Amino acid sequence: MDTAQQEATARARELQRSWYGEPLGALFRRLIDDLGLNQARLAAVLGLSAPMLSQLMSGQRAKIGNPAVVQRVQALQELAGQVADGSVSAAEATDRMDEIKKSQGGSVLTATSPTPSSGAPTVRRVVREIQSLLRSVAAAGDIIDAADSLAPAHPELAEFLRVYGAGRTADAVAHYEAHQN
Repeated sequence: MDTAQQEATARARELQRSWYGEPLGALFRRLIDDLGLNQARLAAVLGLSAPMLSQLMSGQRAKIGNPAVVQRVQALQELAGQVADGSVSAAEATDRMDEIKKSQGGSVLTATSPTPSSGAPTVRRVVREIQSLLRSVAAAGDIIDAADSLAPAHPELAEFLRVYGAGRTADAVAHYEAHQN
């Protein structure tokens, strides 16, 4: 990616942050993980094409043009919070996603913000927030390069970067739990 493309992507992510509360890549990755989806299923529930979802996630596009899609994103954020706090089961979440997919939404485009779940955050939620933050500032390959540079002098920090910045959520949860106490 050349400098102009990198700058355009950075601008798009900043616009997404101002409009939606965070870059859409981080938001969509969290929804995918929290609701047990893949990108194709998320695109279908939102009413987006898979390429459009990919462009929004990568920062090639900044804005969701359809207000109904924005409202579906908001509904999925609420649902993800309910799944995370245990008030909605996985089976109920699947039924609710089918309802969200069919919803037409309204005509008002509103900025979204992550819906806080009730009670203390789950370990998975904390880990996803750490992953989202790291991944919003650098690509996985860049994080691995940084970890490799740090490894000789700071192996624990390098491991942290690898696990949370480029690893799977399940591995990051295990790392988090192993390092408590």
